[in-house]
Amino acid sequence: MTPTDFIAAMLPGAQQCQHATGVPVGVTLAQAACESAWGTKAPGNNLFGIKADASWSGPTVSFLTHEELNGRWVEIAAAFRAYPDFASSLVDHGRFLRANPRYAACFATGSSIEFAKGVAAAGYATADNYAQTLCAIINGHNLTRYDTPAA
Repeated sequence: MTPTDFIAAMLPGAQQCQHATGVPVGVTLAQAACESAWGTKAPGNNLFGIKADASWSGPTVSFLTHEELNGRWVEIAAAFRAYPDFASSLVDHGRFLRANPRYAACFATGSSIEFAKGVAAAGYATADNYAQTLCAIINGHNLTRYDTPAA
């Protein structure tokens, strides 16, 4: 699937997510693209790499992943949330961000770029360059054109 195909396929769900949760479409699309390599690496249909912590009671899938720890990339085995389809992953991503207090400040902006920076600053991913990566995807594919003002 090309990036253009991926965006077209995920756009309706990302728009529904923004309407329901306030997560800008551009952020949803950029995180899904980044975390799943444009949909090619999404075990359990998990587009966002959301781990299955104690708060998760749904299905899980375990696999090896790479995380940056103390400036070094290490391989770890972890359990991740699993979904029946990508649409369910999109919905859960919005709910996950909305329900976690550490991401609350992100919702103060309607900007995909500022929201992405906030998600990175709040520790969504371990990569030091996570904000830059998301912003490059947002800008490179003009994803802000899909964002709508918060109601």
